[in-house]
Amino acid sequence: MSAAPVLAPPTGPRPGAAPPRTLTRPRPGGTAAAAVMLTLVALGAWSVIDLGIDLPTVLGSVGNAVAFVQRMLPLDFPPAAELAAMIGQTLAIVLLSTLLAIGLSVPLSLAAARATTRGRLSRGTARTLIVLARAIPDLVLAIVFLRLFGLGPVAGILAMGLHSVGMIGKLYADAIEELDDAPRRAVEALGGTRRQQIWTAIPLALLPQIIATGLHRFDINLRTSVLLGYVGVGGIGLAIADALRALDYQRGMALAVVVLALCIVVELTSGAIRAAILPRTDRRAAETGWADRLLARSTGTPSGPAAPSITPPWTVDRLRRLLSGAMIVLLALASVRAVEIDAGTLLGGILEIPSTLLLFLPPGFGGSASLVFADLLVTVQIALAATLLGALLAVPIGILAARTVVAHRAVHTSARLLIVIIRGIPELILAILFVVITGLGAVAGTLALALGAVGLLSKLIADSLEETDVRVQEAVRTVGASGPQVFLAATLRQAAPAVVAHVMYLLDTNIRAATLLGVVGAGGVGFLLLNAARINQFEVVTAIVLLMLLVVLAVEALALWLRRAVR
Repeated sequence: MSAAPVLAPPTGPRPGAAPPRTLTRPRPGGTAAAAVMLTLVALGAWSVIDLGIDLPTVLGSVGNAVAFVQRMLPLDFPPAAELAAMIGQTLAIVLLSTLLAIGLSVPLSLAAARATTRGRLSRGTARTLIVLARAIPDLVLAIVFLRLFGLGPVAGILAMGLHSVGMIGKLYADAIEELDDAPRRAVEALGGTRRQQIWTAIPLALLPQIIATGLHRFDINLRTSVLLGYVGVGGIGLAIADALRALDYQRGMALAVVVLALCIVVELTSGAIRAAILPRTDRRAAETGWADRLLARSTGTPSGPAAPSITPPWTVDRLRRLLSGAMIVLLALASVRAVEIDAGTLLGGILEIPSTLLLFLPPGFGGSASLVFADLLVTVQIALAATLLGALLAVPIGILAARTVVAHRAVHTSARLLIVIIRGIPELILAILFVVITGLGAVAGTLALALGAVGLLSKLIADSLEETDVRVQEAVRTVGASGPQVFLAATLRQAAPAVVAHVMYLLDTNIRAATLLGVVGAGGVGFLLLNAARINQFEVVTAIVLLMLLVVLAVEALALWLRRAVR
């Protein structure tokens, strides 16, 4: 029998940790926030019951699961050359969409941040564009672009790229506003223009956020590309869709395993990439190594303390960033060649944008308003039920994965590995599996999102627990508190606001995901959305999108209020 996890001893304050909080300080709005959270839990429990999700239902599907496994084995992988072409096209689509999003987000974030834009109108316009990009589902954007540019990678690149601006642009703008303004003021004191102040002080300081967010979005877009394959975008997603429509589970699940492997590889290598291309921040960065001295002699730049200058000196870090940028450019050019973008088709589609957008206006229900609202309610129920079930699974796993809570290395390492594996499985693949096992409907969508939530929420909870200030834990431990008491009274209490924010973020994510999973028959309004697009009822598509926008904005407003109330 394995040893039980034990609480880790104090390791000292974490860098950047908040000062110790007085545990008895009352929080304004705490009672109302608790009431709202209890209401959401009750709604989640009601949704679980109303959707018919119970233990007998799950156990009754075991036979279907066994039969499905028998039908999918042995896995039928395509020939190596064909598989390599699929992987190459998928990665090319994902890379180009991510680079497009970053390229659009940087100027938008500069326009949206108070530190770089003085005009309220410019900031408001930029913020509005960012919100709209996030609000419109990438599936809807893909439907529009498929009508403009036809079947193929272009629609997927544009859809994922524009939708990604909603997340990347917001994070970049927030990061710019949180930057230290001293470097910009120093450039201003040296006589630099406004453009020089922004260009010299902002990009290098923002580089960690650009890289980290870009890698995270690349991972999200890789999963999304599988979903967009169902509407005609190329890559592995299209091959999976074709195989499953033909009930060829051996080929479809073999390709799903490939997607899982790709997602895990991206997850595991993103940290290494960040460490390789980010500038050094430790004390060794201030020292001058042999490479810096050699570069200084070759460029005629003094290797000692740099004289005040607007133009940054050539260093090994700067050379590394330049080479990394050149590599990204080469990969982008190779990706453009791999997806075979036709300039004529692209230009023709751009010219048809006005006439195509008019097809989506004015919004209407086409005589199916009652059906739309009924499926919209099911979508919200799926999100609530999946968030509740996912949180019940994710909280204990997140606690076991926190290194500052569980001292046993094998325990938190195993928990982290489990999180990585679950995060590597796209929700669409889970939805397909549960549709086959439990049948069409909301049960499949709920179970898929609940299991997928473990990968997201567990990681966020573990990170939040590790970021708590151990000085508070030490203070509680010195008065004789036991390990569980220290965890409940100090660690968990500090992390509670972050945990609440993560759960609300999960609810917001599940509402969007529940809409999209309806494409494969996993319940909710997504099937109506896709069917309306297929029969050219574009006004119904617009109406459904507007309804989903109202729901998402309501959840975001509630989440913002809760975060402020529980701080």
